[in-house]
Amino acid sequence: MSIKQIDFGSNRLGFIVILMSTAYLFSLLIRMIWVYQMGGVADFHWNGQLMINTNDGYYFGAAAQKALEGLHQFNPRLPDWLGSGVVFFTVLLTKYTPFSLDTVMLYLPAVVSSIVVVPIILIGRLYGSALLGFFAALIGSIAWSYYNRTMTGYYDTDMFSAMMPMFILYFLLATLETEKRIFMLLSALSIMIYPFLYDSGLSLIYAMGLLYMGYMVVFHRNDTFTWHSIILIAVALMGIPTVAKFVLIIGLYLLFSKTAFTQQKLMIAAGITVLLFLYTGNVFTLIWAKFSTYFYRGVDESGGLRFYEVAQTVREAGKIPFEMMANRISGSVAAVLAALAGYIVLVVRHRGFILALPLIGIGIFSLWGGLRFTVYAVPVAAISVVYLFYMLTFQLTNHWARYGVVAALTGLVLYPNITHILGYKVPTVFSVPEVQALDKLSKTGSPKDYVLTWWDYGYPIWFYGDKNTLIDGGKHNHDNFIVSQMVCSESQLEAARLGRLAVEAYVAADYKKPAADILFRNNQPDQVEPNAFLESLRYGDITLPESTRDIFVYLPLRMLDIFPTVCTFSNLDLNSGQRYSPPFLYVTSQFQEQQGMLLLGNGITLDQRRGIIRAGGQEVSLKAFYTASLSANGDVEVKSHLVKMDGTLSLIYMASYGRMLLIDDSVLNSNYIQMFVLGRYDPALFEPVEMSPYVKIFRVKN
Repeated sequence: MSIKQIDFGSNRLGFIVILMSTAYLFSLLIRMIWVYQMGGVADFHWNGQLMINTNDGYYFGAAAQKALEGLHQFNPRLPDWLGSGVVFFTVLLTKYTPFSLDTVMLYLPAVVSSIVVVPIILIGRLYGSALLGFFAALIGSIAWSYYNRTMTGYYDTDMFSAMMPMFILYFLLATLETEKRIFMLLSALSIMIYPFLYDSGLSLIYAMGLLYMGYMVVFHRNDTFTWHSIILIAVALMGIPTVAKFVLIIGLYLLFSKTAFTQQKLMIAAGITVLLFLYTGNVFTLIWAKFSTYFYRGVDESGGLRFYEVAQTVREAGKIPFEMMANRISGSVAAVLAALAGYIVLVVRHRGFILALPLIGIGIFSLWGGLRFTVYAVPVAAISVVYLFYMLTFQLTNHWARYGVVAALTGLVLYPNITHILGYKVPTVFSVPEVQALDKLSKTGSPKDYVLTWWDYGYPIWFYGDKNTLIDGGKHNHDNFIVSQMVCSESQLEAARLGRLAVEAYVAADYKKPAADILFRNNQPDQVEPNAFLESLRYGDITLPESTRDIFVYLPLRMLDIFPTVCTFSNLDLNSGQRYSPPFLYVTSQFQEQQGMLLLGNGITLDQRRGIIRAGGQEVSLKAFYTASLSANGDVEVKSHLVKMDGTLSLIYMASYGRMLLIDDSVLNSNYIQMFVLGRYDPALFEPVEMSPYVKIFRVKN
């Protein structure tokens, strides 16, 4: 029995509006849980508002600042506010409502992402039951992965990532199910505006568009309507200016409404527009580039030198186990298996639903590509699992009994997802002391200045510090080597010189090439030997370029947790790509003394009498013990004790932080440990700007 043959809940407009409003309110209120949990944490508030919880949000926030306040005029990386949907709506809401920019950034993800309930319910209605769509909307709007990437404070394009594809899916399904011309137009227009809202997902929309075209050719090739819709959708997918696409779509729609063409002419026109779409959209190259980015995780060998690739260190771009994929998509393994079964049943009974295959497929691809891909599959999985519940209750002839069982099963799927949300107490990106340091930096120097630090902190530095960076959350290129070398090198002279050379070279090249490629003349006939070049920075007598701006080095406490990862990017031979022995750094706050032994956790112990460290059945000698404490005025006071001259590792007790660092000599002598942990910097090279317990900022002297 088809769902279309059963009146499982009213499909009248008023009732549908009530369902949509209820589901939307449910989604919104669930997203207020985090606000309630974090609202009392004073360190998470700035400008009278709770701060956001995703680094990338500050990219769009800085772009909004540029449009609203005229900041960041010398930042070449910011988009125009009219070219990005997130920035566009942020600017309008900040400018024409009473809400501040901080408030809009905080709540916009929750407000926008919850709209996903609308297409989910409409798809349910399309197949005969808005009420089933309502149950699916409850799951799809707050399931694990979708919630994580669209929660309050997750200010990013992810708010559109699954919501807009669901609208596109609904319009495409409605087009083939009803053959109403309005849905053909809405399909084309929604595809047209998608890159404005979420350009990172363009390959997904290409796949959906191509699948629709293939489906219509296979099953409806004799219908004139098929070729009309293919032409409009192909135009919407073309890689041409949006204004041109809009004019073409509207013009063709009106032309098809008033003029009859032979099917042969329409087929020829459709073939031409599809070819134009494939050519102008650079389709296959784009799709392959997207997939290969996540499959290939080696050393970049595109140029003459070999640089370490960032995809190897991004957690969300790594392979994930099946259980994690299942939890992220549906909340549990049982639920995702039920969803996959439900999807198969749905396609068997309503073959047009195969158009959702790219969304399900990219969710499965997350097993190899990383957890970020799970979000796309969430709404379709929700529809599929509820549909399976409906089909499994076919023996219940009583309308309300069947309704009750489906509702109860929906509740079982919701339970692990809501449990996850209650325990998902993510912090804000920065705390107040860190923001205060950047606020102080914003009042120092000029907006032309550069801050050199790891890319994790790039966007917040733009937003709060009004400064530029060499690398950031979206600029992962060979300049990762430059910053890594500065932070991990044992030479402060090299760091100061390299920072000056890199920034001046990057600016002089009009921001068009990575500084590393310029300095090393990468892939050029006169390519510089990198090891000799770096050696000259440490010991040579070189002439630096004239200073055109100040350069700052930003060393935060939080870098301690990722320091080995940061050093990975410079811990290789650029000529061969061969990696050196990795630096050793073990950080713990779980330690205790016991009968002459210092227990450092994870089976690592220090025999304090003998100066021997035991770990994993091995013994090594301790070279030195350091105690680093913060004085009342913020200076670092260091006491050191040599244990054994031939020792292998050193131990630093960061007394004011309650942390122990077990490290080798390369880490001990690195600029980060020396300048941040031990407070040792060369005053001839660096001038302190901020020396708080959380952040140390230095200006490179000219």
